[in-house]
Order: sequence, then structure tokens, then C-alpha cells
Amino acid sequence: MRVAVVKNSDFTGVINRFGQPYPQPPKAYGAVEGVVAALQEGGHETLLCEGDKGLLTTLEQFMPPDPQARPSGMVFNLEYRSTHVPAMLQMAGIPYTGCGPLAIGLTHDKVITKSLIRDCGVPTPNFRVMRRGTESVGDLQFPVVVKPRHEECSLGLQLVHEPAKLRHAVEVIVMQYAQDALVEEYIDGREICVALLGNGELEVLPFVEHDFGERETRLMTWEAKFVTATAMPKICPAQIGSSLATVLRDISVATFHACQCRDYARVDLRINRSGQPFVLEINSIPSLTVDSSYSLAAMTAGHNFSSLVNRILDVAHMRYFGIGIP
Repeated sequence: MRVAVVKNSDFTGVINRFGQPYPQPPKAYGAVEGVVAALQEGGHETLLCEGDKGLLTTLEQFMPPDPQARPSGMVFNLEYRSTHVPAMLQMAGIPYTGCGPLAIGLTHDKVITKSLIRDCGVPTPNFRVMRRGTESVGDLQFPVVVKPRHEECSLGLQLVHEPAKLRHAVEVIVMQYAQDALVEEYIDGREICVALLGNGELEVLPFVEHDFGERETRLMTWEAKFVTATAMPKICPAQIGSSLATVLRDISVATFHACQCRDYARVDLRINRSGQPFVLEINSIPSLTVDSSYSLAAMTAGHNFSSLVNRILDVAHMRYFGIGIP
């Protein structure tokens, strides 16, 4: 099958560019190369292309329309920051992996995500949206986590221990990222990732735990993920009691469905000192590097990296056409 892998790392293929450039995670391109290699190992003909203004022309040449309206190929979408690529593909009638523009839009707004899942009974930390830092905190308990409303990969994340420092933290977010600040209660405890695969009846992969060890700051900041020399250890499968594991599965699946996700996603949670879980957010197109939390969960479940990537493609094909890839 012809499979085009779409990424967005070259920002020259636009008419105009607004706002600040997004810092690419150091492993971003390695993830793309790994997915391409995995698809080739699965026997697919691949093309790597940019999710820019020339995308549809490139795809039409690679997978020209079939006279009998059968699919001539699929897209493996790795552009996770915007709704543009899935919207273009949907408009052109090209099947693709992962979430549609609605789910990506919902999950890239942390406030909407939290509101949606809270309305479904999923526990999430108490929060406020702030623009100045002088707004009422209401019943929020300090310390609080302050972060941009729309950014990814923990960009701009700050831990604020006292109300007197909240205003400055919010001002940093508004000035640096030109968006509202999400201020939510910090949950002191274990951090768990729940990887989900499929549609309808979801496969819940083994839980992954971030091992903070003796770190003073128990947060997954941008620096902790991509800058510090020592990688954060991960434990998989995380040691979770059966009753709590059931709760984690249920609220992760509920989060997936509430946010209209498809094919695969990763839910990030915290479990406080009393054993109460809280959903922090959902990654609608999680990282697929070989050492990512999602890949680690899949490998613990028995996949290798190649079989995981090809399984995601097959899941998307099943969603579109009702059968796996021939």
C-alpha cells in the first residue's frame, strides 16, 4: 500500500507566518524516520512529505485518484500541533491515521479538554483561566501549576508555591506565548501514562510511570524532557493495584471518547498521596519515538516498534473501510 508520512518541520512552505516559531523537540525528526522505516518494513511504499500548502498536490501525484473510487493510499499523519493537515486531508477525501480536526482542536485547548472530561465525571485538578494573575483564585489550593493554554510538550510550565508569585508567572505566559494561562492545582504524587489503541472497544496498553526518584521538582517540564542530560526513567508496567487499575482504565477511555479521539492516544494522569487519580491531559497524537512512553507501553504488551506503527495504520484502515489492510 502507498503510505505518505506527513510531518511539519520546514516552515518555509507557507504564504505568511504569524506568531512565534514553535521549538521542535530534539527527537521529532528521528520519530518521523522511525515511522517511515517501520512502514517500509511492513511492505508499504512510502513518501515523506511536508504538511504545507503543497501537500495536496504532492499526495495527488503519489496516490492518484482511482477510477473505481477505491483508496489508492493512506496518510500516516505525524503533524500533531494543528488541525490544518487533517482538515486538508478530509476535504480531499484522503484517509489518514489519528484524530480528525475536531479532536485535535479540542485536545490542544487544555481548558476545553478539562471541561469536557469533568462534565463526564472524570476527575481533573481544579483550575482557573487567567490573563493578568490578579484574578480571584477562588478555592484553588497552592502550590499550583501555571502553563500556556494551548502549548505542547510542557512548554512554559511553572510551579508556583504562593499567591504572591502567581501574577508574575501568569504574565510570563501571556507575554511569551500570547495566550491565556491555565492555573491548576498541583497534584503531588505518581505520574502515569495510559496508552490507548483502537476505536470503539479500546485496547488499554500497560501503564507507564515516570520515576522522579529524589528529584526536588516532580514535574515533566520541557527541560526535563529534552534538555537535561539525564533522561527521566520510566517504569513499565507500573505497579498499580487491580482496583485502581480499573479506575485508571475507565477514566482514560472516557477521556478518549469525550475528546472525540481516534486510533491511538495517550492520557497523562497523577495519583495523589491518597490514591485518587486525576487526568492532566490527553495527547491526541502522542510521540512515536522508539523510547517514547507510548512505544514503551506497546512493547511491554508484545509489540515491536515496527508492528506498533503498522498496527496503528491497520486500525485506521479498519475505521475507514471496515477491514484490515489486505
